[in-house]
Amino acid sequence: MAGPGGPAAARASIRLDKWLWFARFFKTRGLACRFIEAGTVRINRMPVAKTSVRVAEGDVLTFALGPRVHVVQVVALGTRRGPASEAQTLYLDLTAVPAADVPPLAARDE
Repeated sequence: MAGPGGPAAARASIRLDKWLWFARFFKTRGLACRFIEAGTVRINRMPVAKTSVRVAEGDVLTFALGPRVHVVQVVALGTRRGPASEAQTLYLDLTAVPAADVPPLAARDE
């Protein structure tokens, strides 16, 4: 049963706005909040619009930031907003390679 007190409640988690800020996708936590409230973030393919939604290790986030769509898997929750090198250890970038960077099939077969 995945309700209050069920297995989902036992998973360690963190607020989405805080995690996006820790992972350095946004300069301030306020910017992360406004971005989430605009409804442009999905967690495990489900749209969210509340900053209080919690993410856990293994969750997949999808969001468009600038001209790029980011697809990242949460690897760690983090405990602070550290340097960029530390922030990059919080997620695994699953974003597909842009089509312009993939060689044509004929060139790959040779």
